Parts: sequence; C-alpha cells; structure tokens
Amino acid sequence: MRPIRKTTLALATLTLLLAGCGTEAGNDKGGGGGSVSPSSPTSTPTATGCTTRAELGATDSGDIVCLAVGDAIRISLDGTKSRPWKPVAVDGSGLEATNSGIVLLPGDASSAYRAVSAGQVRLSSQRPLCATETGRVSCKGIQEWRVTVLVT
Repeated sequence: MRPIRKTTLALATLTLLLAGCGTEAGNDKGGGGGSVSPSSPTSTPTATGCTTRAELGATDSGDIVCLAVGDAIRISLDGTKSRPWKPVAVDGSGLEATNSGIVLLPGDASSAYRAVSAGQVRLSSQRPLCATETGRVSCKGIQEWRVTVLVT
C-alpha cells in the first residue's frame, strides 16, 4: 500500500470511531431506548426570530427565547450517570433563579428562572459525548448546550 492510502484509511477509521462516540441516546447500558427532551409544543415564533417557550430541553440548544418581565422558564436536561450534564450556568442579566424542583435521576440538570428586568442572558451546560467508564470506548468530546434569552 502506498503511504497516502494508509493515511486515508487511518483518517476514515478515526472519523467513524469518533462519529459513533456520540450516538448513545441516554441509556447507561448503551442499548438505546433512551430519550431526549423534546421541544415544548407551545413554541411560538416571533417577529424578532425568537420563540416563546416555558420549558427547554436538550434539543433546544442554539435557540433564542424571548420572555417578558414576569414570565418564567424551566430547563430540564436529561443526562445519565455516565454522561451527566453540568449545572446550568447563567451569564448576563434579566433572570432570577427560582425553585426548579427536585432532580431525581443522576446526570440530569434542572433549573428555573423568572424574568425580572430587561436584558440578555446566555444559559449553558455541557456533558461528555462518551461514557467515561472503564472498559468502554471513550473520547474527549463535549456536548454543549446553550440558549440565549432576551427579556423585554
């Protein structure tokens, strides 16, 4: 084999291995059957290109959400023990933390906020793409979640 073919084969193999790393869908056993938080069916697009939603999940990453002062928003990120979400971080002003209830499952991240003043806030969290258990395929990839909230 010529050197260029070995390199191409090695890159293709590495790409396939890394692509498979993020396909586990929330089940610690790796057998599928997990679930991802769906978007709220009450999502309404506005003239500014953002949506109004009372609940956010993992599939809402990258969204822009608009709230009026007094509105509330809840974040529920479903994780697993081997792929836990970090607590939701808040950067900006306009939201105040409220009681989000009890997180019952290891790896989940849950938070709730009330819009208290006009402003812009970036909510974010992250978790490993792959389980970090001994004897399993691992990677250093990170799944990021972030949403921008505009309070008017």
